Amino acid sequence: MTPRIVIPTVAPQAYQAMMNLEKYISTTSLTPVHKELIKIRASQINGCAYCINMHTADARKYGVSEQRIYLLSAWREADVYTEEEKAILALTEEVTLISNHVSDEVYQNATRLFDEKYLAEIIMMIITINAWNRIGITTGMRAV
Repeated sequence: MTPRIVIPTVAPQAYQAMMNLEKYISTTSLTPVHKELIKIRASQINGCAYCINMHTADARKYGVSEQRIYLLSAWREADVYTEEEKAILALTEEVTLISNHVSDEVYQNATRLFDEKYLAEIIMMIITINAWNRIGITTGMRAV
């Protein structure tokens, strides 16, 4: 791959805005496991190897088992996720694949399981990791 721009260098204000969003995410009531499941699943869908590598390592630090990490791409057929985690993963997929829209079924299921504040935090986490994925992929960040 040919060299690409480094956003923190050429657009530091834009990068700082992303970092501020990341700071907000760090203050939310989302559990570390919920955050990492969102980050991994969105990164899988987007094909961001850099983020998959980073967030699977982070998930392990928070006690997420290898089995749960390996099964994320087939979570619907796995019985290792809670009802809440399945709702989060369904919402993550639909927000990440937004051109298909977020179905009423997936959204209503999430509202049944989470209060409005937690749901807003889930949505913002999904949006944030999707933005990071797009930065990583576009600028050619590589997993090492």
